[in-house]
Amino acid sequence: MAEEKLNFIIIDDSKLDCFIAEKIIRNTGKATDIRSFTAAQEALAYVTDNRVAEGTRTIVIVDIQMPVMNGFDFVEAFEKLPDESRKGYTLYMLSSSINENDLNRVQSYPSIRQFLNKPLTSNMLSTLLEMP
Repeated sequence: MAEEKLNFIIIDDSKLDCFIAEKIIRNTGKATDIRSFTAAQEALAYVTDNRVAEGTRTIVIVDIQMPVMNGFDFVEAFEKLPDESRKGYTLYMLSSSINENDLNRVQSYPSIRQFLNKPLTSNMLSTLLEMP
């Protein structure tokens, strides 16, 4: 069986956090494409316009705390997209917040696979890559 193609989208208003996440993802050797967005609305426009190719999975790592459109706003807009547009995308929320309300809210969204604590680490990434 051919190895699954993996694309990544990082959404974080911190350029440094985007850079670190890109480096960790690149070091896995499993990424076909990595895109970073410092504005969630730009990422949403990209997701809306780009369907995931058959046999490919796109992992989206989205920060909660961002100006203009935060991570929750992004997920709400994402979940309103047609099924065909959402197909192939797997969402993870990333935050340094351990706010109980945020953790509970993350669980209320069907499209969010898991909550991850900042910073993204290679161990964390390895664990999520092993998930089906």
